[in-house]
Amino acid sequence: MEKKYNRILLKLSGEVLAGEKKQGIDFDTVTSICKVIKECSDIGVQIGIVVGGGNFWRGRSSGNMDRTRADHIGMLATVMNSLAIADTLEQLGVPVRVQTAIEMRQIAEPYIRNKAIRHFEKGRVVVFGCGTGSPFFSTDTAASLRAAEIRADIMLKATNVDGVYDKDPNKFPDARKFKTLSHADIVKKGYGVMDSTAAAMCKDNDIPILVFNLQDPSNILKAVYGEEIGTIVID
Repeated sequence: MEKKYNRILLKLSGEVLAGEKKQGIDFDTVTSICKVIKECSDIGVQIGIVVGGGNFWRGRSSGNMDRTRADHIGMLATVMNSLAIADTLEQLGVPVRVQTAIEMRQIAEPYIRNKAIRHFEKGRVVVFGCGTGSPFFSTDTAASLRAAEIRADIMLKATNVDGVYDKDPNKFPDARKFKTLSHADIVKKGYGVMDSTAAAMCKDNDIPILVFNLQDPSNILKAVYGEEIGTIVID
């Protein structure tokens, strides 16, 4: 089977990395995900990864913290997740680099777009930490921005549900799953898949988004091959 996409941006939520523990890092879960990322790399797919930090930090949990400072803590949480993913990939024999939007040279490279492209060309996976490096932007927006910068063929948004629904499928048994949506649908109708800034950025740069369930990590490989899973957002 021929792969459909040559360069992808994979967006992972921090919660996914926590597995059933719901917080922190479950390395069994991380390993199962990284094994599939290795399979994708082995068939020549160039892979960029943006990871959230929700397994460590969910914003202004105290309710009184300054938003900017709270977002900076969230960025540090994404770096912890990025390093965990990188370490697991390295143990599996996958060459990988971590780049961060805020400089911390002792543990990661600063984000430089051309250097990231060069890593891809050398067969390395690149994990992008610290989101955009600015407060008030989600890691979904960071994923959309990096996808545009590296000219990814598609943004793969791995979640805990198997696509986009018209309402919460965990609360409403009659919730209807969409096979396809437009970026405008995400922006205007607020289906809760991602924030409007992220969706608008993908729309403006003609980047399709595939929303799918990561409970089965092999869905990443299925997505690369173009199999019909989840919900595709495309104009």
